[in-house]
Amino acid sequence: VVSTQSTGRRELVKRTAQYYKQYEAAEREEVRLDREAKANGNYYVPAEAKLAFVIRLRGVNNIPPKPRKIMKLMRLRQINNGVFVKLNKSSREMLRIAEPFITFGYPNLKTVRELIYKR
Repeated sequence: VVSTQSTGRRELVKRTAQYYKQYEAAEREEVRLDREAKANGNYYVPAEAKLAFVIRLRGVNNIPPKPRKIMKLMRLRQINNGVFVKLNKSSREMLRIAEPFITFGYPNLKTVRELIYKR
């Protein structure tokens, strides 16, 4: 039993190191493309984010039905609740409608790690 646990732990550490390497390579590639475009006198437009972290700001009073339903769909039932949302056309539209009552941003690896460790 102990050997399977330590083997699983080793695999987990190996996979984590691999993800770190991939993430750093992608970050370096972004910087390289930005510098290359600047050297050629162009602009580099990075890809749109695929993930957002959404936090509820307002309570239940005086919220119209549509934004209230959207917040319910996103599982934002209390003030200061936060969720990760995969961004697509419909979720962006939902965020736009509920924007006065929520705030959202695009997380990086450091913030995701802090949020998960905290919880």
